[in-house]
Amino acid sequence: MKLKPYKEMIKMSKEKLDSSLAGVRAMKAKRQAELEMAKLDETIVVYEAEINEICCQKDVNFASIISKLDQMELAKRKKKQYAVIIDQMFPADDSEE
Repeated sequence: MKLKPYKEMIKMSKEKLDSSLAGVRAMKAKRQAELEMAKLDETIVVYEAEINEICCQKDVNFASIISKLDQMELAKRKKKQYAVIIDQMFPADDSEE
């Protein structure tokens, strides 16, 4: 990368500077969404473990199982929604990387 002369950098309009950063910002936004999906993956695994733990108790609490199942399914739906949003906002034909 060759740095631009300072005089040119000062003369660059904010719009031009913003447009030169658009690709980086798009990649950052996509990575943030992917990070949220990874967090949801972790949440889903935790709910699965908690459900298994509840099922192994001597006195099974069915209300807790239902609650955890609901929470887990919500996390799964959110993950699917993130995937749809990423696919629509960042189509595969964009060459960002």
